[in-house]
Amino acid sequence: MELDLNSDLGEGFGRWRIADDEALLGIISSANVACGYHAGDAVIMGRTVATAKARGVDIGAHVGFDDLEGFGRRPMDVNAAEFTQHVLYQLGALHAIAKAAGCRVTHMNFHGALGNMASVDRALAETLIGAVASFDRDLVVSTTPGSETILAAQRAGLRTMGKFLADRAYDTQGRLVSRKVPGSLIKDQEAVARRVSQLLNDGTVDTIDGQRIRIEARSILVHSDTPGAVELATTIRRTIEQGGGRVAPLSQLMS
Repeated sequence: MELDLNSDLGEGFGRWRIADDEALLGIISSANVACGYHAGDAVIMGRTVATAKARGVDIGAHVGFDDLEGFGRRPMDVNAAEFTQHVLYQLGALHAIAKAAGCRVTHMNFHGALGNMASVDRALAETLIGAVASFDRDLVVSTTPGSETILAAQRAGLRTMGKFLADRAYDTQGRLVSRKVPGSLIKDQEAVARRVSQLLNDGTVDTIDGQRIRIEARSILVHSDTPGAVELATTIRRTIEQGGGRVAPLSQLMS
């Protein structure tokens, strides 16, 4: 079985860095690059794209709220029509940097609070996906299986990739548990390895309250700002390979 190993990168600003992107780019197969709204800036984006290209890592746009102070994790009021332009702005910024570096943006996803809101709000998801489709219909939308976002992308005729967050807890509806809830962030390497093995073996995950649900995912994500992210990513890759699987860039899985 081939799986994409994914992480959110480029999430610093100026001289401030939040994660060890260099190390993660030696482990993962695709990266979601912050586009300057919730994090990142032009220099960081350029550096991340260049390193990803050199290491054969797919480049994706990580689109979020314009909220550096809150890291894009605070829900905000959205004028959907106006936010279409914000989606285009972020996609265009990363596209320009990637094109100048001689590579392309292969996929996109929505970050933090914006992603959570779109996953349950059909109208918002339709608007956001409409912006993506108007920009580049070849972009793969990587998001939570069964969410309004993935359904909107499929209705729009865009290719999709189901994503499993190895370091986050799920509820019985297959939605991410709020970070405010104890146990929502999973940092233990053995626990992450068990979750990945379970996904590989029978396509399920245990919810925060102990129930078992099915997840249709071929991309596994670890957040770069989760404590011990490099070790977690290493554990995930080793678990996949020891289970007979192979880690491959998202674009290869879609070809």
